[in-house]
This record gives sequence, C-alpha cells and structure tokens, in this order.
Amino acid sequence: MSTANSLLDELSWRGLVYQHTDGLADALATGEVSAYVGFDPTASSLHLGHLVPVMGLAHLQRAGHKPVALVGGGTGMIGDPSGRTSERQLLSEEEIESNSRSIEKQLSHFLDFKGQHAARMRDNAAWLRPLKAVEFMRDVGKHFTVNYMLAKESVQSRIEGGISFTEFSYMLLQAYDFLELFRRDGVTLQMGGSDQWGNITAGMELIRRVEGKTAHALTMPLVTTASGSKFGKTEAGAVWLDPERTSPYQFYQYWINVDDRDAGKYLRFFTLMPRKEIESFDKLIEKSPEKRDTQQALARDVTARVHGEEAARVAEEVSKVLFGKADPTTLSEPVLEALSKEVPFAEVREPLGLLDALVLLKLAASKGAGKRLVDQGGVYLNGKRAGLETNLGEKPLAGGYFLIRKGARDYGLLRVRK
Repeated sequence: MSTANSLLDELSWRGLVYQHTDGLADALATGEVSAYVGFDPTASSLHLGHLVPVMGLAHLQRAGHKPVALVGGGTGMIGDPSGRTSERQLLSEEEIESNSRSIEKQLSHFLDFKGQHAARMRDNAAWLRPLKAVEFMRDVGKHFTVNYMLAKESVQSRIEGGISFTEFSYMLLQAYDFLELFRRDGVTLQMGGSDQWGNITAGMELIRRVEGKTAHALTMPLVTTASGSKFGKTEAGAVWLDPERTSPYQFYQYWINVDDRDAGKYLRFFTLMPRKEIESFDKLIEKSPEKRDTQQALARDVTARVHGEEAARVAEEVSKVLFGKADPTTLSEPVLEALSKEVPFAEVREPLGLLDALVLLKLAASKGAGKRLVDQGGVYLNGKRAGLETNLGEKPLAGGYFLIRKGARDYGLLRVRK
C-alpha cells in the first residue's frame, strides 16, 4: 500500500472490518498511528483463530503505521471471559511466562521488528503484576460504574451461568492496558476480534477520562466456515501454529481441504496477496474447482509464512506422496523424515523381508494376511509393485528409507540403519 490512510480500504475489501469508531479514517489519514492487539498466553501456542487480528497488524504495518503486539503475561493470570460459557482454568506464573515467550516467537513471523515502522512487543506483566489492589480500584475502578460493566456483551453472556469477580474485572485490566500503551508507546488504536468491542471501548473511555484524549477501536470478524463447522478445528482438535502441536504437513492439509466456498475468503483474510491475484483465483475456482488451485495457493502461502519456505515445500511434497502424485525415488531425505511423522514408521538395524515389514508397520495383521495382500498385487515398495521375494535392504530411498504402500492410500515407512 502506498498511502497510510488506505488501511481501512485494504481491510474492507478483504472483509476484515467488522466495526470501527467514527473518526478512525481521519486519524489514519493524518499520519502514523500506533495500534495494538493483545494475545493472552493461555496456551503455549497461537492457533488459527488468532490469525485474523495478527493479519490486521501486518496490514497496518504495511500501510505505514506502527504495530504493537501485546502478550498478556498479566491478564493471562485471570483470563478473558469473552466468548466463553465457563470459567477458565488458572495457570501458574511459570506456565504463563513460558507461553508468553512462545507466542512472541510466533508473532515475529508476521511482523517486521526493524525499520521505520518497526513493530514492538510488549508484555502487560510489566505493569499489571506490580499493581496494588487499593491503588488500582482508586485510580481505575472509580471511572467505571457497575451498570456500565454489566451492559457489556462479554459479561451479559455469563450472567445466567455466573461469572466470578476475577473474570468480571478483566475488562478493567484490559482498559488499563490501553491506557499504559497510550502513555508508553503513543498507542491510539486497539484492534481485535468482534467479541472484544466492549473491552476495547472501555479502554477508550479510560483514556478519555484520565488523559482527556481520543482513542479508537477497530474489530474484525470472527471467522466461520461455509459448512457451519468451527474454523481452525479438525477431528484432532485445534490447528496450532506450533509445529510440535500441529505438524507443518497437517497445517498444510487443513488449508488444502477448505471448502471451495471458503477458499477465496481465506485468501483475503490470511494472505498478503494483492487484489487482482486473489480475484484471478476466484475465477479459477469457478471454472475448475476440481483442480483446487486456490486451496494449493492458500496452503503454500500460509504454511510458508508460519513455518518457513522450506517447511512449506516439504509439506507440499509429503502431500503429493500420500495422494499418489509423486515418484518416491525422487524424494529427498527431509521429505521422508517429515513423512515418517505422518504415517506408521519403524527403524531397524538389519534388512527385513516384506512380510515382516508389513506386520511391523501394522499394514497387515499377520504374515498370512500380508501374503494374501502381496499375492493380490496390493503392495508397493518405493512406488513399484512388490513380490514375496522382495527384501528391504536393497535400493533404499534417500537416507535408507523404504516406502511401503498398501492399496491406494495406506502407507508405512521403514528405515534401515546400518
């Protein structure tokens, strides 16, 4: 983007604007604006649900403004009640500290921390943990009536089931964050999901009352899928940015498998592709949806941003292998190593016979069952149909691997270490 005041236009055509305060466009047009998004470290990793506000910060920086990513080392001690029907489990200080550092590392993949519009990382533990209760109630609590707080949706949704004073007070802590960042970094805009509007406007009100200044809010939509399932969820659970919790291959596959009706929307939400390129993919998916070109572009782009170009390339290669679109003999050792985490895998010191390998990898319940599979021509070794005389010790793939396929899609990987 060439001009700073084009941020709202960019976010709007991408469908990333849900709500914003009057006067925000004028504020963005007058010069550089510092804006923040908060992330509570309730887990050791961000998940796909966090990516919309993260991308909001990325677009903000590209438009010539300064992003601040706030990790909630202080608010994480309590937990945000927004969007929840029950109380959060409280974490220890050690867990929160560890989670905070992990999240900071993940955010660095999306924001540039150098240059004229360098992003900043803040942790609200710096100002919230030293707070004294009486002083906080005098200096912050006096600016909010209970009626004002009860009117907020995040509280209203919990009234019937009950909400503790701990979570009820979260709004005031988030408001105080906005005030502190206003003082420390000149932050005048807070961004977040649409469920954060009440918390954000509370911070605006605190800045107005304490500093006599105007601040702004911008919220982005909570993502839904066309099929009605929850975005970022699979049968195995949430899709995480941490490769130890969701492997790059599984991450890549999530995007490959998105509904045709969602693919174009997700290109707008989760990539930095320009408008013309995205619209060309819209036409492709209308013309030839079976090719899944849009999903492949989406998967490559987001996986590369989160896990790096090499991890995205390897994930794509693993995907081709498992869907029968790659010659196993061309696979590199990094691809085979990644594949070993996705299919049944075993490592042995001495070469094995084919039937022993089938049983070891649980591709056959017994040698007898394995023999029947081989006799029927249903077993392949390194891409070629295998016979009973086949021995796993000759002509391995890179790194000493042997790829066994049973039928059309059942794979196992064996490595012979000499």
